[in-house]
Amino acid sequence: MSVALASSPSRDAVRHEPLRVMVVDDSVVIRGLIGRWIEAEPDMVVAASLRTGLDAVNQVERVNPDVAVLDIEMPDLDGIAALPRLLAKKPNLVVIMASTLTRRNAEISFKALSLGASDYIPKPESTREPAAADIFRHDLIQKIRHLGAKHRRPAAAAPSPALAPDLGRTAGPAMRPTLAPVAHPQLLRRAFSTHAPRVLVIGASTGGPQALMALVSELGAVIDRFPVLITQHMPPTFTTILAEHLARSSHRPAREGIDGELVRPGRIYLAPGGRHMRVVRNGANAAIALDDGPPVNFCKPAVDPLFSSAIEVWQGGVLAVVLTGMGSDGMRGGKDIVAAGGSVIAQDEATSVVWGMPGAATHAGICAAVLPLNQIAPKLIQLFAGVRS
Repeated sequence: MSVALASSPSRDAVRHEPLRVMVVDDSVVIRGLIGRWIEAEPDMVVAASLRTGLDAVNQVERVNPDVAVLDIEMPDLDGIAALPRLLAKKPNLVVIMASTLTRRNAEISFKALSLGASDYIPKPESTREPAAADIFRHDLIQKIRHLGAKHRRPAAAAPSPALAPDLGRTAGPAMRPTLAPVAHPQLLRRAFSTHAPRVLVIGASTGGPQALMALVSELGAVIDRFPVLITQHMPPTFTTILAEHLARSSHRPAREGIDGELVRPGRIYLAPGGRHMRVVRNGANAAIALDDGPPVNFCKPAVDPLFSSAIEVWQGGVLAVVLTGMGSDGMRGGKDIVAAGGSVIAQDEATSVVWGMPGAATHAGICAAVLPLNQIAPKLIQLFAGVRS
């Protein structure tokens, strides 16, 4: 067994001390690779490099990590079995599940989210391919940094029932707003569009699967009458599983978009992993157009292509929602929607796993509302019913 430990920090350590990361993977190559990437960053350090989930459970209290990168498939104790035991010993631990791109591992990753994992990351099939390794490195470091930063904020009092998102069984502790949001000056809110909304477009990233399942479970009245199109930052296979979860949560048809298919009310269309999803005119109808072009905002699929293309079909009748996620994807597309006469709603910071995407939209001054997750569906129902206030 290969174990490397960094000394545990004192309780009086300053807030700006590097994030302590525990890497748990039975592959010495992967452990070494991730370890070198982390040590190259000025704001994080490898607190432990461990081979099995059992090692992680036995060492977590001594190591005291802020973030754990946890492989799914390991001997002795695999990632999904180790996860609840780790969180039992350190409830505020940020856990990022790592797995190869198989259907089984995608399903396990979704289960991990419901058990309290903060996020997941797909491992490349081969680290010998520079492009794949570079994407993996970029995504992993960003997830560690942003999720770890939120973890370090001072704890706040539990939110009132009026503000707490009711996620039922679709999400685990990672979505519970137990951390204090950063205070922001009063930000500009726009009036809602006077145009009647004719389509709902949604963008999400980190924390998105839980938020999406909670949202669509309350949107039956909207989905039945209007098309819903979603871009969630996810790789292939994962989007297939997500579409199945959305169908179960909404009790409505949900699937990955198919190039050329007509867009109809009563259905949820999800951008497939590895392809941008746009909408185009097809006579008097709208149709899905899949694009294999380069990443946008480091993402593929990306939210901006969907948002911007929607106005070419529905003009000012586009209503957009920007949910939790890293980066600023959706902000430029949201600007296009507002310029065309549509409206944008953003998830608020307290209920976002990461307030990157919704925060960027909010700070850009394009939002008509910034709402807790559990208040978004009621607002959408009002707007699609014709209530503009």
